[in-house]
Amino acid sequence: MKSDRLLAFLLLLQTHGRLPAPDLAGRLEVSVRTVFRDVEALSAAGVPVYAERGRNGGIALVPGYRTDVTGLTADEARALFVLLADRTHADLGLRQAIGSALRKVMAALPEAHRGAAELVSRRILVDPVRWRTGPAPAVDLGGMQAAVFDDRRLRLRYRSGEDGRVRMYTLDPYGLVDKAGVWYLVADHRGVPRLFRADRVLSAQVTDEPVRRRKGVELADVWDELRRQIDEAPADVRAVVRVRRAVLGRFLRLHQADLAGLPPAFGAAEAESDAGEWTELELRFRALGAARPLLAFGTDVEVLSPPELRAELARVAADIAGLYRGG
Repeated sequence: MKSDRLLAFLLLLQTHGRLPAPDLAGRLEVSVRTVFRDVEALSAAGVPVYAERGRNGGIALVPGYRTDVTGLTADEARALFVLLADRTHADLGLRQAIGSALRKVMAALPEAHRGAAELVSRRILVDPVRWRTGPAPAVDLGGMQAAVFDDRRLRLRYRSGEDGRVRMYTLDPYGLVDKAGVWYLVADHRGVPRLFRADRVLSAQVTDEPVRRRKGVELADVWDELRRQIDEAPADVRAVVRVRRAVLGRFLRLHQADLAGLPPAFGAAEAESDAGEWTELELRFRALGAARPLLAFGTDVEVLSPPELRAELARVAADIAGLYRGG
């Protein structure tokens, strides 16, 4: 877009002072003729830019003129280049845009900051996807994005994660949230805030009706409310388990969120000669069924209490054994 190029043009002049037209053309990936047309456009917009021809000529801003777009510190410049894996931008259709934007910022950075910013982009990578979660299902955010940015109501065909039933919803969307690699639509349904996983959306149709968001409420407010409801949901099942020390490290990594208290000092406990083969832990679960992943540890983890959880896991284990015996 021309406006983006004019901004990059202005930033380059502000940072580097006088630049020859061919140099600017190369940095902006345009022709020299376009550079001189941009000079005219900036001048018409009130920017004091001028061109001098000749051997030592070039294009420059009137001395002392500055915008408040730059002025980045070294740390601010580096921070711009610590980005999430580009899957997030790809989901939003912004993969090319983010690359283009960073190239323009890099071109406009002071020479002293440019090397450090480039090094950060090569040495630091943030990947929000957890290990061994498998490839994320493809999501189509187009309709949801359109409703969010056009301030329109959204008609959603959605498959429930609880019972698998498909339902229709008319929603008032606040925005989209990427939570650990999973996209969620945050919206009101009949005035009540709800979360909808994007990979369970079967269709999203933008309506002609203007959105009816609650007055004064922003996306961050609704997301914080919904997140706290999930994080602070009461854990009705408290369990005492014993874990074989050989698998304790892996167990704590997988079930840290289920611990009812602080995890044991694993390194110190290992060093004790009389520590024994087992460690007891107290866990909490929202329901009996939520504790079934404990079965993945086989005989290395035993539930000591409550009795109803022992019975539930025994029943599931018996069903699995019967399935394989029957084969």
